[in-house]
Amino acid sequence: MRRRSFLIAAAALLAGTSAFAAEQPQVTVYKDPTCGCCGAWADHMAKAGFTVKVVESSTLEKFKAEQGIPQALQSCHTALVAGYVLEGHVPAKAVAKLLAERPAVKGLAVAGMPAGSPGMEMPGVEPEAYDVVTFGPAGTVFMRF
Repeated sequence: MRRRSFLIAAAALLAGTSAFAAEQPQVTVYKDPTCGCCGAWADHMAKAGFTVKVVESSTLEKFKAEQGIPQALQSCHTALVAGYVLEGHVPAKAVAKLLAERPAVKGLAVAGMPAGSPGMEMPGVEPEAYDVVTFGPAGTVFMRF
């Protein structure tokens, strides 16, 4: 009977995980074909339950300008999710908060490539403190993670 109970519990857990993933919108990541940390960030988002589509592009500067990302906030990749722009190594928990609260902003950014941010974890390297910044018509607002 224990084995049967375990299998039922495991099936319920897996069903709950897939239901969570089904509720999350698709994140489309635009990245340079040679950048490895961008793929690691995409993996971070997928592990958090988002469906991730990766688009490789050699014209990212133009795309970032079209998306209205301030130069000072730019990083190595840009993503689009549910009408918002994500720039750089934004943590999945910040994206989930953005989608839950739906503020009147253009998007979220983590400027540069801070060590320890999602996709920038490096063994033996001390994580840096970094800011997650909202940007848009009202300017920028900093949130520390």
